[in-house]
Amino acid sequence: MARKYSKKASAKVGRAMKKRKAGTLKSGRSGKKVASRKQAIAIGLSEARAEGKKVPKKAAKKKKAAKKRKSKK
Repeated sequence: MARKYSKKASAKVGRAMKKRKAGTLKSGRSGKKVASRKQAIAIGLSEARAEGKKVPKKAAKKKKAAKKRKSKK
């Protein structure tokens, strides 16, 4: 089976995780410190995407399914 992420993308995520652990990882827009593990992974993947590494596309949000459920009631 093929790799889902490239090795360079994995390295970016690893670097983001180390920065988070050290307390130096900051979010892009607000510049606040990142404590969340999930957010650190997201930052690493987005950096890899920006460099054109092999990373799957962002997951589509599930708004349409929720709207359909509301309209049926």
